[in-house]
Amino acid sequence: MQNTVSKPVLFSGIGLHTGQPVRMNVLPASAEYGIWFKRTDLQAGDALIAARWDNVEPSRLCTLIKNESGASVSTIEHIMAALAGCGIHNALIEIDGPEVPILDGSSVRFVSGILNAGIRPLHTPVRVFELCKTVEVHEGEAWARLEPGTGFEISFHINFEAAAIGRQDRILNMANGAFVRELSTSRTFCRLEDVNAMQAGGLALGGTYENAVVVDGAKILSPGGLRHSDEPVRHKMLDALGDLALAGAPLIGHFTGYRAGHALTNRLLRAVFADSAATQMVTCNSEMANHLPGVGVSHRDLPLIA
Repeated sequence: MQNTVSKPVLFSGIGLHTGQPVRMNVLPASAEYGIWFKRTDLQAGDALIAARWDNVEPSRLCTLIKNESGASVSTIEHIMAALAGCGIHNALIEIDGPEVPILDGSSVRFVSGILNAGIRPLHTPVRVFELCKTVEVHEGEAWARLEPGTGFEISFHINFEAAAIGRQDRILNMANGAFVRELSTSRTFCRLEDVNAMQAGGLALGGTYENAVVVDGAKILSPGGLRHSDEPVRHKMLDALGDLALAGAPLIGHFTGYRAGHALTNRLLRAVFADSAATQMVTCNSEMANHLPGVGVSHRDLPLIA
C-alpha cells in the first residue's frame, strides 16, 4: 500500500549553504499525490515544486529542484532519503526558505520525526519502476549504473586521498528498515581545505563541525569522530537513495555508484527515462511490496543516536 505521514511533522534549523534559519513542515497527502515542496515565503508565482528528476537544476554540492516559475528548493536529498527509507510515497512539504535545514548532516532526525508522527497506509497499491535493461552514465573516472534486480539494492565505491576516508565499498539491500538501521545516521563529509574554499566562495555558510564530518588528512576534526568506520560511503548511499527517489516512484533494480555524486545520479535517471525500453511501471503484488524500502519500519530500527 502507498503511505503518507499520519500528521504534520515540523523541522527547523539552518541551511547548510545559506546559513539562514528555515522551518519545514511535512504534511500528509492523498494517494498518487507524490512528493511536492511548497515555498510558503513566496508571495508571487507558482510556489509548488514537484520532487521529480526532470525538475533538477545544476547546482554545486547538493540537489536543487526548480519549477517553471523559478521557485526552487535545494539540499533536498536528506529529507528525500528519509521519506523513501520510511516508505512514504505521498507528502506535501511546506518550507519558508530556499534550502532544507541541514540538522545534523544526516537523515536520522527526519526519520525520527516521521516515525514519531506515524505512518498512515492509504489502501492504494504501490506502483514501481522495474528496470528492464542496464543503463550506465560516465563522467571522467566516475560512473553510475542502474540494472535489473529482484528488489532494490545500492552499491557504492569511493576513493579519496584523505587518509581518514581512503577507499570504501559497501552494498546494501534496501528492503524493510535497512536504510533506517544502516544509513540514516551517516553525515555529510568534506575535507577541511574544501570547507575553506566553499566558504570563501559563498557556500557552506551554515556548515559546522556539528553538521558534517570534517577531515584533515588522517584526522577527524568533528567532535566524537565517526559514527561508523565507513560513514562516508554510507552517506554517499544515503544521498543516492534520496536522489533516486526523484524517479517519482520506487525503483526495482540495482544501483551502483563509483565516485558518483548528485549530478551524475540525476544524469542516470534522465538516461533511464529517455529510453522507453529501460523500465516498465508495474503494480506491486504483496511479495514485491515486502522488499521495498520502509516496509515494516518501526522505532526499533532507529539507531541509538536518534
